[in-house]
Amino acid sequence: MSRRLELVLRPVTVAEVPAVLELWLRAAENADRPDDSARAVEALLDRDPDALISAWSGPDLVGTVVAGWDGWRCHLYRLAVAPEHRRQGIAGSLVAAAEDRCRRLGGIRVDAMVLDDNETAHRAWRSAGYRRQAEWSRWIKPMPVD
Repeated sequence: MSRRLELVLRPVTVAEVPAVLELWLRAAENADRPDDSARAVEALLDRDPDALISAWSGPDLVGTVVAGWDGWRCHLYRLAVAPEHRRQGIAGSLVAAAEDRCRRLGGIRVDAMVLDDNETAHRAWRSAGYRRQAEWSRWIKPMPVD
């Protein structure tokens, strides 16, 4: 059994965007999603510098979650944990930090975007107390990129 990592949870800085993109490439499911880009992550950080929460073990980025807030509702997405560090409580710590942020902002409900086929993610979200809401579907429309 591996020992539990000492984690530091904090917002990502612009200088760390390449590390985030590398982690997402290795750890996140990317089916049916536009490619991630530094420009997009930097735009998120410019709009809401505290939205992208990171988990660090020493110098290593081991996880992320985005805790978005639109002034009304809280939305969690891009929960990703480095494959070699899974099953150590990192996802749970990130979700708890995201929920804390949402509570501080005035949120009373939070949703999580989770791919239907990502069973690993389902287990993580269920263990954090989330359930699938069967009566809703997410509708999308890709936007052209300049």
